[in-house]
Amino acid sequence: MAGKSSQSPLPPWGNALAGATGAVLANAIVYPLDIVKTRLQIQVKRRATDLEPLMKNDAHYTSSLDALKKIVKDEGISALYCGINGSLIGVTSTNFAYFYWYSAVRSVYLASQTVPKTPGTAVELSLGAVAAAVAQIFTIPVSVITTRQQTQLKGDKKGLLDTGREVVHGEDGWTGLWRGLKASLILVVNPAITYGAYQRLRELFFPGKVNLRPWESFFLGAVSKALATIATQPLIVAKVGLQSRPPPARRGKPFKSFLEVMSYIIEHEGSLALFKGLAPQVTKGILVQGLLMMTKERMEVLFIVLLACLRRIRNSKLQQVANAAASRAKEVIPIVRK
Repeated sequence: MAGKSSQSPLPPWGNALAGATGAVLANAIVYPLDIVKTRLQIQVKRRATDLEPLMKNDAHYTSSLDALKKIVKDEGISALYCGINGSLIGVTSTNFAYFYWYSAVRSVYLASQTVPKTPGTAVELSLGAVAAAVAQIFTIPVSVITTRQQTQLKGDKKGLLDTGREVVHGEDGWTGLWRGLKASLILVVNPAITYGAYQRLRELFFPGKVNLRPWESFFLGAVSKALATIATQPLIVAKVGLQSRPPPARRGKPFKSFLEVMSYIIEHEGSLALFKGLAPQVTKGILVQGLLMMTKERMEVLFIVLLACLRRIRNSKLQQVANAAASRAKEVIPIVRK
């Protein structure tokens, strides 16, 4: 505890900016994996008894590598970055909101403790869930639009705004921008598990250590995200199904709930299909979370140094003003005495 007290704490906006910066860099690097995992998660295997195709495109992906090759061959390398603008906007807003509220809620909780102590696992999970829920409510429209962009066919590519208009002009109207909100709110357990596990693993592997090395942050972020992804994969698949266009076999009828999506997948592909796209999902999650936490730790140190410099400059200026005022006072006092 003594070690932690010597560290200058960042305000919530500092943690939010550090987290958002790390998230943008990490997601930009691994974005092609996001395309691959989304394509794998929305494809539905065709059965011999089906009277019509379940998907409009004929491409069927047998693995992550197969999907990567076919996407590049059929649509070009640029297809691996389709929707990246909206995705990074969503990542920035979601992570800024998450880290801001997580830091704010955690600070309030710690301040309310009569005896300072490290929050337990249950508390860390609860704090993460509250922060993630608030962030999701405000940022899910960008997620809906990005998912639509990632699943658009070759001849039907649209920009961010045009895709947004398509969603709004659909069956659900404006509320379509919040499709999958219930699943997203349930999925707050994902970042809650991630950051709760991160804090606990940090105390387990690096007790009392204030500033972690890059590889240490990467290791903790990767392990914690892998655990969270495996635990919540069925809900992730259901959320993607809710936010993308319905399969043609449903004749344009959108899914109404994540339970309906899960029932449809189980009916056509079996229960193991709820974990389809798990490999790229976990790989992406590990890389993003590892890079995010590694970058966030570095950014936090940078912001702490920056804030310390600003405080020093401010104190120096205040001291100069105080000295000038004292000098003027000394000049005035003899005149008054005379």
